[in-house]
Amino acid sequence: MEPSAREPLVRKTSSSYRTFPESAGKRLDKEYLQSLHNKRLYLAAFAAVLGNFSFGFALVYPSPVIPALEAHPNAALRLDQHTASWFGSVFTLGAAAGGLSTMLLNDRLGRKLSIMFSALPSAVGYALMASAQGIGMLLLGRVLTGFAGGITSASIPVYISEISHPGVRGMLGACPQIMAVLGSLILYALGKYFRLVLDWRWLAVAGEVPVLAMIVLLCFMPNSPRFLLSQGKEGEALRSLCWLRGKDTDYTREYEQIKDSVRKQSQRVSCAEIKDPFIYKPILIAVGMRFLQQLSGVTCVLVYLQSIFKKTSVILEPQYDAALVGLVRLFSVAIAAVSMDKAGRKILLFVSAGIMLASNLTMGLYIHFVPSSQNSTIANETSVIPANLPAEPTNYITLIPLLATMFFIMGYAMGWGPITWLLMSEILPLKARGVASGLCVVVSWLTAFTLTQFFLRVVDAFGLEVPFLFFAIICAGNILFTGCCVPETKGRSLEQIEGFFRTGRRSFMRSFMR
Repeated sequence: MEPSAREPLVRKTSSSYRTFPESAGKRLDKEYLQSLHNKRLYLAAFAAVLGNFSFGFALVYPSPVIPALEAHPNAALRLDQHTASWFGSVFTLGAAAGGLSTMLLNDRLGRKLSIMFSALPSAVGYALMASAQGIGMLLLGRVLTGFAGGITSASIPVYISEISHPGVRGMLGACPQIMAVLGSLILYALGKYFRLVLDWRWLAVAGEVPVLAMIVLLCFMPNSPRFLLSQGKEGEALRSLCWLRGKDTDYTREYEQIKDSVRKQSQRVSCAEIKDPFIYKPILIAVGMRFLQQLSGVTCVLVYLQSIFKKTSVILEPQYDAALVGLVRLFSVAIAAVSMDKAGRKILLFVSAGIMLASNLTMGLYIHFVPSSQNSTIANETSVIPANLPAEPTNYITLIPLLATMFFIMGYAMGWGPITWLLMSEILPLKARGVASGLCVVVSWLTAFTLTQFFLRVVDAFGLEVPFLFFAIICAGNILFTGCCVPETKGRSLEQIEGFFRTGRRSFMRSFMR
């Protein structure tokens, strides 16, 4: 049926989530590009993701510090195998606690203030580690930096998603992962330099820099328009959106769409509303993705990377292996960032899970079929391997575990790493976004802690191939979960995505195809 002359047409551009008269096409295309290229939006996103840089820095902080503390002349600071293990893993418990607190902070303080609040435990944690006089101060510092990391993990993706233009939300949504990986790489580089020139304490001092920069920049950034509207601050929300999109754009139309969406929802989700599919379906999808992401084995691979390489006789000097993995992660997340808004989320999730499945399966089968003489117990390899004692492979087949690990990290970083965080912030309904994002972080880090604690025990009891074969099975489940449960959100406004869960897939697909 032909549309009438008065009937508005839906333009088939990246701004298709809006309905405009055809006569306004040229003006709207110009305004769309202006709002897309507004530099203030990218400045706000950069200020926020400095928190992820600090998170990546803190996460791998033990890597260069543990060797120094294991040989420390002061017995009060000297780490043995047990305390070194806790020094590395207690960060995840702090992160889980931070995610739990964000369930309250995100809706009480707002996204921006929650991010800013994370600077307090982060700064105190780094100060404790820099001035530590005993192991207790070191562990408390790790817990506090982990707590800050848990807050930023739940708050930053939501903040970026809510301020982003739909045309670049995928790219900006990958920035937290990029900055976290960059923070880890900077830590590795500084660790090598400080080990040669300065004391290990200066690494903690260096960790204060991105925290302070984040606080200063965020003071000048606006809060999320959606959060402000949910608090009844309409004037401030309009000014915030104007700042983010630009004065010469049609930001008022987007403001009305957001306002209409917020008006349909109550201030907070009630227990009775959890039974509504509009609420519980996106929460289950987001929590399920975070759970499956950790079960795929990425944390275990990163934490026990040197031991795995030593076990499988890979030629790789210990001081370079983590940096190599970090470079692969950075390269792969960058690929995801530039392709997410073009290829879509689901296709990258499929490709990512497929690569991880093949990599884990290859690693498991390799370990199972290599000569038993090469399969010494990994549980005894958790201490740092001296750089002057590299493993000697018997032949070139030992390159297989190195390549498998690199492909696993690449697959993870181009899909299930950044996209799970992005989708969490996209699909969760506004009224439950603060609480549910905190729940996702809690589930993620408790799963990571459990896996890292039981990994060595399983390897000691059943062999190294068993965890990797288990991870391969989980990655196969990831493919099925993506196909059955995960919606495609490319190019959709947050209001359209909420409409998908409110009215069903058919309504969403009609909107997408028009």
